[in-house]
Amino acid sequence: MERLNRNAPALLLAAALVAAAAMTLVLSRDMTFFQDTWSYLITRREITVDTVLQPHNEHIVVIPVLIEQLFLRLFGMTSATPEYVLLTILLVATVFLLYVYVRRRVGPWLALFASILILCIGPAWEVLLWPFEISLVGSVFFGLAMLLAFEREDRRADIAACLFLTLSVGFSSLGIPFIAAAAVAVLQGPREAWLRRAYIFAIPAVLFAAWYLGWGHEAESGMSLRNLLASPRFVADTIAVALGSLVGLGPAPGGTSGDPLWGRALLVALVVVLGFRQLRKPGVFPGLWPVAAAAATNWFLTAFNQIPGRDPTSSRYQYVGAIFIVLILANLLKGVRLSRSALIVAGAVTVLAVGPNLIILDDGREILDREAIYTRADGAAIEIARGTVDPEFQLNPEVAGTPSLINIYAGPYLEAVDEYGSPAYSVEELISAPEEGRRQADIVLSQALPLSMVTSLAAYTGSGGRDCVALAPGDAGDREVELDAGRTRIEIAPGPHAELTLRRFATGEYPVVSEGAPGDSVTLLEIPRDESTQPWYLHVEASQLARVCR
Repeated sequence: MERLNRNAPALLLAAALVAAAAMTLVLSRDMTFFQDTWSYLITRREITVDTVLQPHNEHIVVIPVLIEQLFLRLFGMTSATPEYVLLTILLVATVFLLYVYVRRRVGPWLALFASILILCIGPAWEVLLWPFEISLVGSVFFGLAMLLAFEREDRRADIAACLFLTLSVGFSSLGIPFIAAAAVAVLQGPREAWLRRAYIFAIPAVLFAAWYLGWGHEAESGMSLRNLLASPRFVADTIAVALGSLVGLGPAPGGTSGDPLWGRALLVALVVVLGFRQLRKPGVFPGLWPVAAAAATNWFLTAFNQIPGRDPTSSRYQYVGAIFIVLILANLLKGVRLSRSALIVAGAVTVLAVGPNLIILDDGREILDREAIYTRADGAAIEIARGTVDPEFQLNPEVAGTPSLINIYAGPYLEAVDEYGSPAYSVEELISAPEEGRRQADIVLSQALPLSMVTSLAAYTGSGGRDCVALAPGDAGDREVELDAGRTRIEIAPGPHAELTLRRFATGEYPVVSEGAPGDSVTLLEIPRDESTQPWYLHVEASQLARVCR
């Protein structure tokens, strides 16, 4: 029984890691490629020096690009599941290293509670549910591995630390804060060892500098004097938001600009408690300074490059911020052993934090599920229109219904589909897809084919030819006319302006809205042939007689 109690934290950690992995895979089961991932799939399909070393949002992304290209060639583009599996492995492995690091300082129970809080930090939903963020998670994972390797203080461990740090930098520019941590760790050691161990941080720093001089300097930067002056408040807010998110008081998806009041209160309380403890027991564990240097470097670099959309409440900032907070607290509280009652309270706080954070995580999952519907439907529309779509046709927000597909252009997209398979709905799947997907597919199709209307004024004759459907004034607003590909003549008798709308896969609405047609006019509607036999449906809203001739 005593042995079981001694091993209980490790066993509970194992259960938590398995549960978190299962949760991530279940929540992501209906998701597909999202947002920035398309820039890898579309514009970096060929492995060249430039495509690998080109920055992404001023980040170095060498390893993520190589991983994406490897997965593209191994698994194709029909499913994003391999990416989610890799993300899940990295998330679980990162928390395991965090547990090891914290356990060595404050014991297994507090390490367990901290690990659970990171596993379930719902406001960081983008990191937990979007494989593109392996760039960030990979940097954190290898950064933690570097910090643990430093603690062994032997030559093999130093070599491993240098390798881990290089890999951290290769995943993203988040490796820079860990370079700062390594430099501080070396410089606070014996002076005679400085030169001998400087390579640990010097080699990754030189490699990053070479990348920056060759490619990184071309990226746009948000650095400005305004950001520099505002950085202290930005950093304080970032810490406060991350602290609030750890204990279940973080912002929900979409709540990106709220005042981090709870987090600020917690931060003030935490500073007071730690300051009081410092007065009673002066002295700081040396391990604090490397992680403090890394955290400060991360937070201030983020503040210097702040632009709209990169606020303290940004999901990815909360994940990194929460991990740095845990690392700092572990070093500030080194040697602390809580009583049984205090551990029960800490455990209760952990449990109470998990519930709200899981709800926020599920809210994030709903956002990504909706984005997956748009991605599959809009992609299907481009594939249906492949015979006539302009290769430069772009899924911009006005057409796609979402800003997350702006990296998709029809030509490169169809080339990738032909080579690696399609993540989009098939025509049969589109017919039974959720309504918002079918609606958006109609809008994309109308622009991608494209549909065209030419109206002639004062041209109504009432004798449009054979195969005409007459819509009497009394029923014109309640009827639709089925159309096939080709040219359709729409005659509007003299009278008020008529509304002309269309649908194809949508039901109950007509999402394709035209400029309509004035009274006493004839409009020629041209529908190009495409890859689907699904008919179009024209709805004429007019108070006078209208005729539709196919």
